[in-house]
Amino acid sequence: MDFEALTIRNIDRRFKSGDVTIQALEDINLTIAPASVVSIVGPSGCGKSTLLRMVAGFDQADNGSITLGSSPVSSPGPDRGIVFQQPQLFPWLNTIDNVTFGPRMRGISKDVYVGAAERYLAAVGLAEFSKHYPYQLSGGMRQRLQIARVLINEPRILLMDEPFGALDYQTRLDMQTLLLDLCARYKPTVMFITHDIDEAVFISDQIYVMSRRPGRIVKKFDVDLVRPRRYEDVAATNNFMRLKLEILGLLKVSHCSDRSLCGEL
Repeated sequence: MDFEALTIRNIDRRFKSGDVTIQALEDINLTIAPASVVSIVGPSGCGKSTLLRMVAGFDQADNGSITLGSSPVSSPGPDRGIVFQQPQLFPWLNTIDNVTFGPRMRGISKDVYVGAAERYLAAVGLAEFSKHYPYQLSGGMRQRLQIARVLINEPRILLMDEPFGALDYQTRLDMQTLLLDLCARYKPTVMFITHDIDEAVFISDQIYVMSRRPGRIVKKFDVDLVRPRRYEDVAATNNFMRLKLEILGLLKVSHCSDRSLCGEL
């Protein structure tokens, strides 16, 4: 796969509700280097998912620019693959047909896409379930299938909107480890939205922390943890705990800029 840097510059986003204008995002600037994993964390309603939708091309900024390599982002396209919290699968298609749907629609030769589908299903641990339908798979398996379905299209960037948020704790850890393994193998560029600070620290090369609305970048953190990573090896290290506590502190300060909410922390 050929990946390029994602550059977001001076992004503002406003929404109108009747006569009221709501500033959702204000002067957002960030860069995601090729083949890196960058997480974005922040309070609920700060605009994380709005920013991801703009990178996906589903929404437009009022000011600023988004570029992938040298190409401006202005509409949806196959160069950006999206993994949602709830798997976007066709229930009437079995596992391998779900994975090959994109290549088939693009007119890729069957000799090419069948082999690719088998490789990606093996990579996500679903080689033995190629004839199963989504209702026959667990939640974690359906999410694995969604990831394989996105990766087979070889997008230039992988956009992940709280993809593991609906999973139980152990399955979530397994999926985080799978993502790190896939990143080591395929070198995708990843923009990852999450509320889970442990998750962000574990999987990321960099973390951007956003303020409450209007969403702004408060601080960028470089994650200095060894690779390959296993949660049990890094979660109790000083670097992991320092990053986690500093990010939690920033989020608490941001949240408590609304004094009426401070008692909830």
